[in-house]
Order: sequence, then C-alpha cells, then structure tokens
Amino acid sequence: MDQVTTELAFNGHSMVGRLERVAVCSPRTAGWNEPERAARWRELGFHHAPDFVEAQRQHDFLCRELKAAGAEVLDLPPATDLSLDAVYAHDASLATDFGLIVMRPGKPNRLAEGRHQGRFCMRKGISTLMEVVAPGTTEAGDMVWLDRKTLLIGRSYRTNAAGILQIRELLAPKGIAVLSAPLPHGLGPSACLHLMSLISLLDERTALVDLAWLAIETVELLESRDFHFVEIVPEERDTLACNVLALGEKRLLALEENHKTNERLRQAGFDVRTFPGSELSINGGGGPTCLTRPLLRA
Repeated sequence: MDQVTTELAFNGHSMVGRLERVAVCSPRTAGWNEPERAARWRELGFHHAPDFVEAQRQHDFLCRELKAAGAEVLDLPPATDLSLDAVYAHDASLATDFGLIVMRPGKPNRLAEGRHQGRFCMRKGISTLMEVVAPGTTEAGDMVWLDRKTLLIGRSYRTNAAGILQIRELLAPKGIAVLSAPLPHGLGPSACLHLMSLISLLDERTALVDLAWLAIETVELLESRDFHFVEIVPEERDTLACNVLALGEKRLLALEENHKTNERLRQAGFDVRTFPGSELSINGGGGPTCLTRPLLRA
C-alpha cells in the first residue's frame, strides 16, 4: 500500500486552486478498444460508435496538458465491470478534506465506478468518508464547491433528493453547508445534464455559465455571492463550451472546438489551453472537467 506523504493527501474544497493531483481513466482502461463494450454506445447515449484510436490520442493530449500545468496525473486501473462512461472519471467520487465520498450514480451502468475509485484512492492514502446508498443517487458532475464551506448540488435526473440529503447530513457537523440547485428538464432523463454542464468556476469570483439554462434561483445565489459571469456562445452549447477545467492561477483547459467561447475567456483575462475533444468528449458528452477527478488543489 502506498504511504501518505503529506497531510494534504487530498483537498476537495476548491474548484479553482492550483491543480496538483488528478485521477483520470483512459479510453483503453474503460474498454473503448473492446468490441463488446464498445457495441453498447447507443444505449449509453454516445452520438456514434467510438473511434478508440482517436479517443486515446485525444486523451493522451489531455494528460500532457495536465502534466504541463504541473499536475500529478494518476491513472485509474482497468476493471471488467467498467463501461465506456468510466472515462468521465469526475462523476464517481467527490474529494473532501475529510476523505472521499463515493457516489451512487443515477446511470445504472456506472454503479461500479465509485467502488473502484474508492479502492484506488485508499491505496493512495485517501480514505473513504462515506458511500451514498439507495435510494440516494448522486453524480459529482452535479456538485460545485462555491467556497471551502459551501457545496452546491444540482437536483437532476442523476442526483436525487435522497442523495443530496445524505451528503448534507454527513457534512453539516463538519461545518459544510450543502445547498440544492434545481436543474431544468432539458432533453430529458436519457440526456446527461449536470449542474456542471451549465456552470464552470474559473476563479473564486468568476463563473463560465450557460445563462439561458440556469435556474433563476441559482443565478440569484451566485449573484448574491458576487460572482461575475462569462457567458458561453450559445451555438457552442452542443460542443460542451461550458465545460472548462480550472488549472489555477487564471489558467484553464478547454476543448479546442469552442473557438468563440474560448476567445471570450481570453478576453476576460484567462490563459486558455486547449485539446481536441471531438471523439473523447463531444461524442460521449463529457468535457475537460468530466474527464478528470481532482484530488489535490493548492
């Protein structure tokens, strides 16, 4: 078993601090190169049959950018019960300063991912704080740390009220306020609309938003906390323009396909690095934040 090397083996209460340690799951690990698993692409909501070679190339590009930004990149191990969706490693767990919260995804094919991430993190010195249990469902793509003491959770088709309540009751004694944000119906239960599909925090007071799809309640909450909004270009919604990973220190990682939104971010003063995501991200509906499970931010 790996030993804990510092007291800060994990730190989950920031979306925007300098990214120092992150877990990823490659297409190879998720079985994109295995015909039996790849054949399920329709039922998982992919736009077309996955091109493993191109997806792996794009994932390698992503990892190079993460390492160039100074992050330690940890590769999650393969398992026979993972599906193509496992490449979107963000959703299966939530890092906190008290340990890992293992999710119980609302998408049934993803149930195994949280258990595997919990075991992997345990080997890296990160203990499991809790596992969400039935009837609760939760996916970390619905969870945004507004600050170190406030966690905003989207109530979606993937994250239900019972799951939110479990996390609230767990974190309240630790001084963490868990707020709930309603999400729109959007394209319905079969589509993946997470809270982080509509908002990405860029720094402590700036958020990239799909304003037209955010609930009024959420907009007012962010405004009450003095957040400044950068709006996506609406025509880039379907290419995941709102899904941007903060690397810290005004640096962002975005999909290169979203030229207009990325230019808005640069004009707002951010250093935007990009990688190609046509096959890895857009095909399966998961952008830079979805592809990464941050474990340590400075």
